[in-house]
Formats: sequence, C-alpha cells, structure tokens
Amino acid sequence: MKPSIPKGTRDFGPMEMAKRNYILNTIREVYELYGFQQIETPAMETLQTLMGKYGEEGDKLLFKVLNSGDCLAKVSDEELQERNALHLASKMCEKGLRYDLTVPFARYVVMHREELQLPFKRYQVQPVWRADRPQKGRYREFYQFDGDVVGSDSLLNEVELTQILDTVFTRLGVRVQIKINNRKILSGIAEVIGAADKIVDITVAIDKLDKIGIDNVNAELRNNGLTEEQISKLQPIILLEGSNEEKLNTIAEVLKDSQTGMKGVEETRTILRLLSNESLEAGDADAATGQTSLHTQHLTLNNELQLDLTLARGLNYYTGAIFEVKALDTPMGSISGGGRYDNLTGIFGMPGLSGVGISFGVDRIYDVLDALDLYPKDSLQTSRVLFINFGEKEAAYCLPIIAQVRQAGIRSEMFPDAAKMKKQMAYANAKHIPFVVLAGDSEMAEGKVTLKDMETGTQTLLTPKELINALS
Repeated sequence: MKPSIPKGTRDFGPMEMAKRNYILNTIREVYELYGFQQIETPAMETLQTLMGKYGEEGDKLLFKVLNSGDCLAKVSDEELQERNALHLASKMCEKGLRYDLTVPFARYVVMHREELQLPFKRYQVQPVWRADRPQKGRYREFYQFDGDVVGSDSLLNEVELTQILDTVFTRLGVRVQIKINNRKILSGIAEVIGAADKIVDITVAIDKLDKIGIDNVNAELRNNGLTEEQISKLQPIILLEGSNEEKLNTIAEVLKDSQTGMKGVEETRTILRLLSNESLEAGDADAATGQTSLHTQHLTLNNELQLDLTLARGLNYYTGAIFEVKALDTPMGSISGGGRYDNLTGIFGMPGLSGVGISFGVDRIYDVLDALDLYPKDSLQTSRVLFINFGEKEAAYCLPIIAQVRQAGIRSEMFPDAAKMKKQMAYANAKHIPFVVLAGDSEMAEGKVTLKDMETGTQTLLTPKELINALS
C-alpha cells in the first residue's frame, strides 16, 4: 500500500524549509530587536483548558486525543449504544491538540505569574491544529507566529507592534498596507445609531465590505434586524474617505455623544500621532548658552498606515486597537493582524490583565514571497562548496581543509563516495551548490586545491587560506 499523509497536512522538503526558515528567522530577529523573548507550550493541552474558549463552532474543530490505555474504561455499554459523539468524547478524551497559541499563552501566564516580569513580552512560533475542511490555503495543521505584550495599558505597545509589522515586511521586501481601527469606535458607532446590541452583527457585516460590496453588506444588515434608518446612518461611516486625520475628525463629530466611541478616537489619534513623521520633539542644549532648542525627530514607517473603519476582526475578543496587514502586489487577503484585549487571563480566573498582540500568517507570507520571487538566493543555498571525492588518498588530503573551511563558518560538504565526476557534478547542480573544490595529484603536490565556479566555469588554483578568502 502506497504511504500517504492525513488530508490538510503537508511535508516540507529542504527547499521549502529553507524558504520557511528565512521567513521565521526574519520575524524572530525583529521581535528580539524589540525585547521579546521566546516561549513554547505543549502540542497537547487538557480539554478543560481548551473547551469553551473558541465558541461552539471552535469546540467542534478541536482535535481530541483518546486517553491512553483502555480509553473505554469509563464508558458503559448503554452509552456506547447511544452513539452520542460529544458525550463519548468527554468520557474518552482528557486532552486535545492546541487550536491556537493565545489560549495556551493565557494558561502559561496564569501558571507562571509569579516568575514573570511585567510587562511580559513574548513571541511564540509553533504549529496549531483545527479539524476544519481542508481547501486551498486552509490546512488542518499550520503554523502561527504570535507576539504579545501583557501587563501594560500603554499605547506605546501598539506603536511598537506597528513598527514590528512594518520592519518585518520591509526586510522581506513585501509592500504592504497596515490597516488600523479601534473596537471602541465600532462600539460607539453601534451606540449612536441605536443598535448597541447589534455590534457583533454590524461588525461581521462591514468586515466583508471588500469581499461582497456595499449592497450585499446592507442586505446582510437588514437580515440582522437593522432598520433602514440605522443602515442609512451607517453609510457615511462605512464609505468614509480622506486622510487618516480627516477620517478621525469626521468620526469624532459622529461619535461626540458616545463616551466609549470618543475614547477609541483619542486612542487611535495618539497611536497615529506617535507614528507620524513629526511625532517626537527632543531638546538639545546649546553648549555656549545652555539654552535648549527644540527640533523634530522623524519616526517614519516604510509602509502606508491607513485608518479603516470597516476593519472589525476578532470582535468578541479585541477591546481597543485592531490591526490588519495586506500585501499590495498580490491578492492574498490578510497576512498579519492583531489587536488590544483587556482580559486575556480572565478565562482562567485571573481577571484584569490587559495585553496587545499580533500574529504573522506564515503560510500566506510564504505564498506571497513565492508569487513575487522575493527569496534571496543565499537563503536557499544548502552548501556553498562541494569537495569532489577522487578516492581515499584525495579524501584524506581534503578532510583537514574542509574542517578549516567549516571553522570559517562556510557551509561545505564532501561527496561521500569516489563516484564518477559526472555524478558528483550533477549532485552539486541539483543542490544549487555554487562552487566545487577539486584536489588531484598535482594540487596535492603543491599543497593547494582548485576552486571551480559552477556558474562561469572559471577554475582557480588556491592555498587553503586563499580558498577561505575566496568563499567568504
């Protein structure tokens, strides 16, 4: 029988892993640049930890793990005959595969609260599992790469996370648009149109504006019980245009009677001001007079930051700023996102711990870089040089030289068998190794090697030290 893997899972070969590691290492370096530290949590959590955290639909998508040993020990014959799947699972399964990284992180913070220095800045990159129907771009096993700051209400955290998003995509060479909104603004809008109880329905509908258009959004709002008057009041908000400042001024006028809405406007205004070109004023003391003169420092983003009032992700979860990132040069949907939440650990009986976080969609970023051919060549190379094996004597001569090459940090390998030259060269070509080293009788007599450039065919006779310089 031909071997296979479960639907919705994937193997990653050497080339795919090289590409993925390029993405992961880039994100990791940027997180660490901002003082984030890495944690990991187990693939399995207790169902007590996982159940009830993702809503009814989410609970159905949890992969449950059968108890080890006799998993039917607690199940009666009558219960088996009833074939109630949910009831049987509760008796036969105590553990499940993690569905996301957020709930395990909340559990981690509560369990390790005494050891943590607040604010706690963590990043985490691990696979998660969902028993979803596999389709293009949707897998049952996939990676998430999250970064969160918990234990601080400061908007400087939102500012830094925006800079992290900007820096990562700048380093990856992807032009993006970073969208920002605030959940309090959305709550304020629902309040002023007299539909505070419909906040979820309103945000779910307007979140689809890009996909289904204004007419279908309005039809969905009607189906959710909004009156024509309420829908009419929403139109100028949904279709708001102009600069970020103009949009904020317009929405501030609309929300002037909503305390919650105005709080959202002020939070957004602060974040945008801190990220604008003229965000910081610093003082320099003149050496002669001792007087301090003010000048403007520039804190610019490489990518556009756009206030988008139709952005409504994670409505049951986020309580403040919301972020989403879209690639500009290829259609891919959201490739990163996040926001502020007020009560991460409340689900585990530790209320009041505020946080803000972002998550990078590694699989979608991979597809974007593939589509735009943005992987640097050197990130995809395995070895930089292959030492050709002409036989036992020649291999023994090359071993100390390859050891020096590796000590210099140059990825290198020797073909293990004294195979035909054509086979060894084909191996170098297949692995995209740019250089080969040859050492026969004449090279050994001089204490040198021949370096061949596989692209140009140029051959150079070099000492081991010259070889290392040439390859560095």
